Amino acid sequence: MADLAFELQHTDTHTKARAGKITTDHGEILTPIFMPVGTVGSVKAVTQQQLMTDVKAQIILGNTYHLYLRPGLETLEAAGGLHKFNGWNKPILTDSGGYQVFSLSNNRKLTEEGALFQSHIDGGKHLFTPENVMDIQRTIGGDIIMAFDECPPAGCEYTYAKNSMELTHRWLDRCFKRFDSTPDKYGYTQNLFPIVQGSTFRDLRTASAEFIASKNATGNAIGGLSVGEPTEAMYEFTELCCDILPKQKPRYLMGVGTPWNILEGIALGVDMFDCVMPTRNGRNAMLFTSNGVVNIDNKKWERDFSPIDDGIDCEISSFYSKAYLRHLMKAKEYLGYTIASVHNLAFYLWLVKEARKHIIAGDFSSWKNEMVIKLQQRL
Repeated sequence: MADLAFELQHTDTHTKARAGKITTDHGEILTPIFMPVGTVGSVKAVTQQQLMTDVKAQIILGNTYHLYLRPGLETLEAAGGLHKFNGWNKPILTDSGGYQVFSLSNNRKLTEEGALFQSHIDGGKHLFTPENVMDIQRTIGGDIIMAFDECPPAGCEYTYAKNSMELTHRWLDRCFKRFDSTPDKYGYTQNLFPIVQGSTFRDLRTASAEFIASKNATGNAIGGLSVGEPTEAMYEFTELCCDILPKQKPRYLMGVGTPWNILEGIALGVDMFDCVMPTRNGRNAMLFTSNGVVNIDNKKWERDFSPIDDGIDCEISSFYSKAYLRHLMKAKEYLGYTIASVHNLAFYLWLVKEARKHIIAGDFSSWKNEMVIKLQQRL
């Protein structure tokens, strides 16, 4: 058992992009990396075998809010944690549930103690505190567990953002106190990442990033930047945070985003990303490909028997045709959702692997600028 370690292997000379290696007790993660979101212990419509062989995922996410409500902590503990429960033997990151509580704004009440919320399943009332969220994530069994924070809405006023950030910081101190006073579960090391908040105010973001950096955690996250703010603001505050957060620790930009968002984030110094976009958009007929964006519902693909995308390293993407996938989507056949989800995830993992190659090769900047334009094309 050992704490998460981060080895910074290469830095780009023209941007702030980095290539590194994260080591956990469940294996290594080469960065930059994209993490598929497995909210309820599964990545929607994708098997764990497909995540390993087709997508080539190195780490996946589980969500505290959803797993706490169902299947519940007793079942997860009896199974020996989420790894044993879902059969995924590589690293897992658990989100603290803070974002879900934020998105349930009509059904929750924030106090100094924590967040009182109603279950979306049966309406039952539950209280999340910094302390019990640490305990819950220990029981779920993440290799990386996230601090409990409040995510302020985009466009909030300065006073709200400041109060929210200060609450997040007080909660963080309580998270660390509980985390440091409780043992790891299941025989491997669990690591706590704090989260920078502060909305889109430079002084608050600076203060929060400095506070988080002072905690000397094994890694750090940037939150509250995929909640509806303008894209340029997301980039501006991502860069601000990356410039303050320690270079020798991995940086995780939460909930971002499109393929071009991810490339720009890498250029700003981010190492880890997650987003539901590849699977959610896939189920809604939007494919991200190495040549641009495809709406597979469009009639133009009806007799296009070429592969979905033979430019990436994924057997499913090169095996099935656009015409066949369109047919499945039109027929609302479940296999279509699986193919589209696997393809989009495989594309995202291919993209960050290519970014890593170009960082190491020394031509990341020019490659990134070309790819950002190419990937946004509507085909």
